[in-house]
Amino acid sequence: MRLLDTRLHADPSRVVLRPFHLGWQSRNAPGGRALKLVEDVASLSDARAEAEYMRVLRDFAGRHWQTEQMFEERYAEVEANLGLDRADYTGVKRKLIGAYFCHEYTYAAAALMNPSIVPHPDQTGIRGGSCRFVMSLRAVGEGHISSIVFREGIAHPDGTFDLWPQAGFATSVELEDESLTDSVDGVIVNRHAETTLGNTVIFPITEQQSNGLEDLRLVRFDHGTDGKPDYEWIGTYTAYSGSSIRSELLRTHDFAQFALNPVHGDAGRNKGMALFPEKIGGKYAMIGRQDGKNLYLLTSDRLDTWDGEGTLLMEPEYPWEFIQIGNCGSPIRTDAGWLFFTHGVGAMRKYSLGCALLDLDDPTKLIGRVKEPVLTAENADRSGYVPNVVYTCGALRVGERLLVPYGISDSAVGFATVEIQQLLDLMV
Repeated sequence: MRLLDTRLHADPSRVVLRPFHLGWQSRNAPGGRALKLVEDVASLSDARAEAEYMRVLRDFAGRHWQTEQMFEERYAEVEANLGLDRADYTGVKRKLIGAYFCHEYTYAAAALMNPSIVPHPDQTGIRGGSCRFVMSLRAVGEGHISSIVFREGIAHPDGTFDLWPQAGFATSVELEDESLTDSVDGVIVNRHAETTLGNTVIFPITEQQSNGLEDLRLVRFDHGTDGKPDYEWIGTYTAYSGSSIRSELLRTHDFAQFALNPVHGDAGRNKGMALFPEKIGGKYAMIGRQDGKNLYLLTSDRLDTWDGEGTLLMEPEYPWEFIQIGNCGSPIRTDAGWLFFTHGVGAMRKYSLGCALLDLDDPTKLIGRVKEPVLTAENADRSGYVPNVVYTCGALRVGERLLVPYGISDSAVGFATVEIQQLLDLMV
């Protein structure tokens, strides 16, 4: 692989304005602490309230988008939760109360890692074989909580690419039904209509997700028939509650509205599932690690339900993968077969990338695999939050090359490019 110069790193300056949620904020919480906070703000003189609010704006207005509107919206939530009488408070005091119930969150202060990449829904104006793309990343912030963030850009057939710039602020998606924060089922979230995708953060919402949304593996799935494409962007990720994990699906047609749904069935208890970009033999198909060590092919009639053990595809065969193997994103269709990246874990828990090839019509048939890693952590890339790791959640085909974003020691993101034929030539 040819390594590219661009690197993405953790950035503690990337903050988002979020509701300040604590147990004492509910109406029935003992001690009435939330109501006392509201009353303390209300007791300020108008002049003092104005001065305090201006101090808040000096500190934070330039760091966020539509800051005062967000304070107003947060006050409305507090008003509803505590049963306040809106007529009791002035405009400034309402917004100041809203500010007391908000906080800044550094969503990418600790790490950016484990990216996936797919064609963008909008390819308008793209020429010369290039491809506009959406890249997802796992952002790790305060409390080591993982969220999903995005970058957009254009990849070119020669292996180079351009990332679109980000604004100085970010916004979180909005939950469509606020009553579903404790839902065991799916939820729907919406990107703010005036915010770009590259400045959008999807935070954990449900109890099952509360400690992180981890390692999204996106794929552009074609539901079409008779050669007419009908695309939906679907990603599998791990929802971590702090004590348990389950696989879930992110589904979107436009990257403006997202459905986050649990995966039902036995396979949903496992990590690292990756969906094929189309049905195989009339069924949905996934690659997953069902036993913690080996790779299996799973099939299902339903996207949201995956039962059974599946068919064993690959076991560790070479020293660099003796501990375990796993998939590194959804398979990519080539004339030679389904090409997909793997990760192997070897001595000293060192992670390396490999790749394999499956039959197009019967992906239970392994055509070939590499004997040696195609990418491994070397030199400075060995250092990070979790050392000696390279890891990807998906690659993008652009012509006869692949653009491969990859995580570096659970801390940063690098990029590599490789010709498809070069990978095929390495396989045995």
